[in-house]
Amino acid sequence: MEATDGKVKTVIEGIHYATDERILVTLEAGKISEIHSIPKQEEVSLPYIAPGLVDLQINGHGGDDFNTLPISEKLVEQITSSLWKEGITTYTPTIITNSDNAIQRAVEVIAKASKDNQHVNDCLAGIHLEGPFISPEDGPRGAHGKEYIKPPNWQLFQTWQKAANGMIKMITISPEWPSSIEFIAKCVENDVTVSIGHTAATIEQIQKAVRAGAKLSTHLGNGAHVMLPRHPNYIWEQLAQDDLWTCIIADGFHLPDSFLKVVLRTKGVQSLLVSDAVYLSGLEPGEYETHIGGKVVLTSEGKLYLQENPNLLAGSVKMLKDGITHLTRAKLCTLKEAWEMASIRPATFMKLPTQAGLVKGTPADLVVFKWKEKQVKILQTYKAGTLVYSA
Repeated sequence: MEATDGKVKTVIEGIHYATDERILVTLEAGKISEIHSIPKQEEVSLPYIAPGLVDLQINGHGGDDFNTLPISEKLVEQITSSLWKEGITTYTPTIITNSDNAIQRAVEVIAKASKDNQHVNDCLAGIHLEGPFISPEDGPRGAHGKEYIKPPNWQLFQTWQKAANGMIKMITISPEWPSSIEFIAKCVENDVTVSIGHTAATIEQIQKAVRAGAKLSTHLGNGAHVMLPRHPNYIWEQLAQDDLWTCIIADGFHLPDSFLKVVLRTKGVQSLLVSDAVYLSGLEPGEYETHIGGKVVLTSEGKLYLQENPNLLAGSVKMLKDGITHLTRAKLCTLKEAWEMASIRPATFMKLPTQAGLVKGTPADLVVFKWKEKQVKILQTYKAGTLVYSA
């Protein structure tokens, strides 16, 4: 770090994650002010420098949960800072199906924390509301409480949006409800991204939803019936829709590699990684009592399952860096492609200023990491040019 003309500059040396060039990256006033290539020296082992990770589905972390009331501004701050050690510089706190008042209170607290804390404000790309306008059917609704599921209601959503001070930027719904298409159109008019998920919708309902402006599939392949018609079905249809981007959980447990491979080949640059991490992420292996699944077991490999039935998952605890590791280890894509699925692509989808990646003039949201023993090891995280985590 050096002081020049009263301004603090930070210079990072490493290997460009995408080109394998040895580079010097200069950070100043929250942005990347310079990037220089320098001769590579074989005897020097340097870490990679890459864009900060962007997670569009975070339910909680480190024992803190956005969905267990009461939540506080302090909890929002704690989750935000705990995610830095995971390389996450931007995320959307995700509120799942709950009572009307519980949803209102949760989004209200998150919005207040964002207003009062600059670090939180800088890291939030908005709030993701996952439900309650989803399928009530067993399988598609997943772990969402059936008693709170209901058809899309624009007036109710506006109440939540007012409480959130306009911060709800994404909503997961099922287009199987008669009121869905009108609701989707109103969301689009009001700059709220609509994602299809937890759905038992027909082919025609999905097609109408996409024409109305739905742009994303929420954790495709999960939150679905155990048995489906071989074709047509709502998974095939979402894969076939050219205008739909697709989120996948690549933790090695939620989806088989064959399905991941099909998604990557079908969707290409429209494939996004999410963690869908629950609040037990970041905790030590062991047995836990949860408010949704009852007693659960977290293994040392990062699998979370119901104690009474090891075949039933109780959520995800793996982070984006682990999804990148899995995709790369399984040779489903390159390290560069996997990293961009969790950084540049979601930033592009959400139209964030970091979507250009490692480019002069962009916000300095960066991660310094090592690819060690075929897994990602986060060394440093920079948010808007400030070092917020160091191993």
